Amino acid sequence: MERKSVKVAVTGAAGNIGYAMLFRLASGEVFGLNTKISLHLLEITPALKALEGVVMELNDCAFPLLENIVVTDDPEVAFDGVNWAILVGAKPRTKGMERGDLIRENGPIFTGQGKALAAKAAPDVRVIVVGNPANTNALIAMSNAKGLPKERFAAMTHLDQNRAYSQLAAKAGVTVNDVSNVTIWGNHSATQYPDFENAKINGKPLTEVITDHDWLRGEFISIVQKRGAAIIAARGASSAASAANAALDHVKNMEKATPEGHWFSCAVPSDGSYGIDEGLIFSLPIRSDGKGGYSIVQGLKWSDFAKEKIAATLAELRDEKETVADLL
Repeated sequence: MERKSVKVAVTGAAGNIGYAMLFRLASGEVFGLNTKISLHLLEITPALKALEGVVMELNDCAFPLLENIVVTDDPEVAFDGVNWAILVGAKPRTKGMERGDLIRENGPIFTGQGKALAAKAAPDVRVIVVGNPANTNALIAMSNAKGLPKERFAAMTHLDQNRAYSQLAAKAGVTVNDVSNVTIWGNHSATQYPDFENAKINGKPLTEVITDHDWLRGEFISIVQKRGAAIIAARGASSAASAANAALDHVKNMEKATPEGHWFSCAVPSDGSYGIDEGLIFSLPIRSDGKGGYSIVQGLKWSDFAKEKIAATLAELRDEKETVADLL
């Protein structure tokens, strides 16, 4: 989508994901080298000082396309006139915290941000939620953004897709460029289902190229589902750079028309396709028209194995929705 200038809000902008993302946004990589960019950076009040340091670095890069930087702890200021909102900021899960507790803790943040987006964002705003639990945080924000079309909201599952591509390419002895049409179904959580059955390698059905089907049904799915935990165990910190990269991949994919015969994954409000509850934020195969709209790819087949996996992730998302029912 060609624009002369774009305003992008990033929440939790002083955090590790924000830090890995802002310089790439400012460089012109995402929106093109003819598009000027304004960054609207939102942080909680105690983190504003750290954010000032990030802004110093952004200024010190002397990016030719970076027109303006807004720094604030007020969502209405941050979202004023923005075309894109990348919602990274969320309360992290602490040791011993149940997922349900995390969902309740984050609910009010996304309630307020949904209202602020509806009040202040540009009419063409698109929203991608990165902060976990991303699907349900997106559902809360969407439900509270009265007047904004629901299809403007999505949760990021491109990270899971990228992880799947990497694993499949390594197993097949090819590059990620040779892998296509892997769908992540469901929740951005350990219940997600990375669908290898409809995927391709160099245009051939993936299951004909990778003949170790036990690996596909077992270890492959487990690696993708648990990759975030594996990175924390290895690195002692969460996967910030790859998450930032995937969020930018999502924006790029929404900004350009998807090539014929291809699709990508993101969690969007279901329209009832594939029997998924209407309105539930569920990761599906998506094609972008490059003009701000998208469609859900229809007609993909599910084996009994896939149906069982997708039923589990759907059940989890229904439970999460129930947990925050009073916020919707």
